Amino acid sequence: IYLVTDRRQLSIPLLEGIEEALKGGIRAIQLREKDLSVRELLVLAAELRELTSRYDARLFINDRVDVAMVVEADGVHLGAGGMPVDSVRRLIGGEMLIGVSTHSLGDAEAAERAGADFITFGPVYETPSKMKYGPPQGPEKLRKVAGNIRIPVFAIGGIKKEKIGEVRDAGARGIALISGILASDSINKETEEYVRSMS
Repeated sequence: IYLVTDRRQLSIPLLEGIEEALKGGIRAIQLREKDLSVRELLVLAAELRELTSRYDARLFINDRVDVAMVVEADGVHLGAGGMPVDSVRRLIGGEMLIGVSTHSLGDAEAAERAGADFITFGPVYETPSKMKYGPPQGPEKLRKVAGNIRIPVFAIGGIKKEKIGEVRDAGARGIALISGILASDSINKETEEYVRSMS
């Protein structure tokens, strides 16, 4: 499970919520807070780096390669219209991982060709946070993407616990979540249930 941050979805401070998710078994976090200044993002990224290290979890930074390098994150996650993968690879070298958000088979194949280590694909189901990327792609398109590329695919967009079997059957290596966990009243319990559903 790949947890993407959105502090607006939480009723508690972000770091507190992330720690609850880490306690529940999450081992990969993507810091994605696009409205913060670089300075604010750096402070938050450094705090998250310290927190994720304590739980032996990976930290990815959305789009900001500079911030990822400064805090020595485990990787960067590039959104649509972000820096090209090959340029990022030249900057960060071979140690850091590169994830890429994709919304079509063409995007996914291009990301793999460019050297991405993994992709997210979606939105698979209906979800408010991904409305701007068009209608839900559905499990069949996910199956097509997963069947045509060799790098791991994480399904994103409206992945409820009861849909996990369906996306796994379609070839997703894992799932990426935002509100499924962060908007929950009990982040720790919800995370544990998602982790159980994935095993």
